[in-house]
Amino acid sequence: VDSYDVTVEEDLGEIQLIKIEKRKYWYQDDWYLKYITVKTPMGDYLEFPCYRWITDEKEIILRDGRAKLPRDDKTHILKQHRRKELETRQKMYRWKEWHPGFPLSIDAHSHSDLPRDIQFDNEKGIDFILNYSKAMENLYVNRFMHMFQSSWSDFADFERIFVRISNTISEYVMQHWKEDFMFGYQFLNGCNPVLIRRCTEIPKKFPVTMDMVECSLERNLTLEEEVKQGNIFIVDYELLDGVDANKTDPCTIQYLAAPICLLYKNLENKIVPIAIQLGQKPGPDNPIFLPSDATYDWLLAKIWVRSSDFHIHQTVTHLLRTHLVSEVFSIAMFRQLPAVHPLFKLLVPHMRFTIAINTKAREQLICECGLFDKANATGGGGHVQMVQKAMKDLTYSSLCFPEDIKAKGMDSKEDIPYYYYRDDGIKVWEAIKSFAEDVIHIYYESDEVVCEDVELQAFVKDIYVYGMRGVKASGFPKTIRTREKLAEYLTVIIFTTSAQHAAVNFGQYDWCSWIPNAPPTMRRPPPTEKGTVTIEQIVESLPDRGRSCWHLGAVWALSQFQDNELFLGMYPDEHFVEKPVKEAMAKFRKNLDEIVNTITERNKNKKLPYYYLSPDRIPNSVAV
Repeated sequence: VDSYDVTVEEDLGEIQLIKIEKRKYWYQDDWYLKYITVKTPMGDYLEFPCYRWITDEKEIILRDGRAKLPRDDKTHILKQHRRKELETRQKMYRWKEWHPGFPLSIDAHSHSDLPRDIQFDNEKGIDFILNYSKAMENLYVNRFMHMFQSSWSDFADFERIFVRISNTISEYVMQHWKEDFMFGYQFLNGCNPVLIRRCTEIPKKFPVTMDMVECSLERNLTLEEEVKQGNIFIVDYELLDGVDANKTDPCTIQYLAAPICLLYKNLENKIVPIAIQLGQKPGPDNPIFLPSDATYDWLLAKIWVRSSDFHIHQTVTHLLRTHLVSEVFSIAMFRQLPAVHPLFKLLVPHMRFTIAINTKAREQLICECGLFDKANATGGGGHVQMVQKAMKDLTYSSLCFPEDIKAKGMDSKEDIPYYYYRDDGIKVWEAIKSFAEDVIHIYYESDEVVCEDVELQAFVKDIYVYGMRGVKASGFPKTIRTREKLAEYLTVIIFTTSAQHAAVNFGQYDWCSWIPNAPPTMRRPPPTEKGTVTIEQIVESLPDRGRSCWHLGAVWALSQFQDNELFLGMYPDEHFVEKPVKEAMAKFRKNLDEIVNTITERNKNKKLPYYYLSPDRIPNSVAV
């Protein structure tokens, strides 16, 4: 902290702007300025937040910390400052199409091309190649790292690379992964708890009959009656149908399937699988596997579902629906909301490092010949096809958490009591929504003020036109006309960038480190008949030693928090200076603390605690 006395000859009146210049020395000395406090001769203190890098011989002009809507600026100088800031930002933050049909992303080839203000403080910290290699070293698996094509000898052999951290979920998975209850549980509370839906009728393409599943049903009802009563659930991996498997390694042919899985809620209210078909077209070479089949037939069918689940999770649930969507929100915010706008101040903590992490991923991870190609059956272009296909389901209502749960028929706590992802998600959604409403009511006294806010409308339009590619069917609003709709919209943004990402990211090591439970690739085609599967065949289908190690390094690295992580409700940068907003923040934190206590209490003595949506484990933004 530096203090300076500034002597002036006359009364300056109300200070509206201050200008900061940095002189350049002979070496690069970028300066990160947090804020400036001015004490006037009258004894008043004025806060001028900055939270930006000043580089080279740049000057920046700051406004005081009070948030203002465009309508609040009456003088020419303030209007001009506001306009100039957006013009400059729009030149720096440009949209670019990375692949046809994708949400647009930032126009930058590498992390170092990004504006200084949104780069990571330490680029080495997010070097994927470095982090994965380091992870493999820490996990003591680097000795197997280059053993591509070399199969493990049996399931126990996978333990040679499995790090036992006692009493953890990952160890519990290793011990119980073959069990049907464990397979079913993951659809509710694993790291991809977003696909399961209530089955309202058995699809024609999946001709399951009463004879097939009779021994799995426990209520003396027919399959049709069980469906009517709401006890049957379905997960369909149709999106994977026709996606090209990874061909980047000529020595290893890799395979994908597009299974359909039927699940049943038994009398203990547990969800268990009762039928699996590994392809979309029924027929004699696409049998329906059942729990009553030979042990290895049923086990291999479940492994294929788990592998398909891993692909959808990584590319759709995680990459598209949290990372790419959050980047859209981020770019639109920088392009259309000046730093003085209350919504910029509200959203900026939730955009921290998102554009940077995605740029780094495009540079090293999901690019051609990137790390993703090494171990994943959807590498080498399949993941691109998947995102393109998944865009049609990327709707506004599917990002509204309670609405999405309801649309899948999964909203009843009485019917489905052990769906912690839903229970915790709704609590966090409500807390965020209440906070957004409080902030909106401070600055927008009526719906009319919302309609008149040209910057807000430009922000919303940018997201619709560039992010959602102007697709009407996405249901994304083009304009926002009410305070209620604005609160929901801001909740979607904050929830997606914080809670949704946390729910699907930080459980990856827990659920995917035991490789047979989440194989990133399969090296044999799906079985086409029953009664022939052996343990040798299963082990030869699973990833080889080299791919297993890359996979392990990846899920470990992706599951780590940043060193200086800021969790939901932590706002150390004081973009807001007004008391009512600080009170709203304190109330938000109190609500979040209550949620943490509820979740901690529920998890006590649980063998499988669910903590991914506990606010003290939800980072503010997508930064890993």
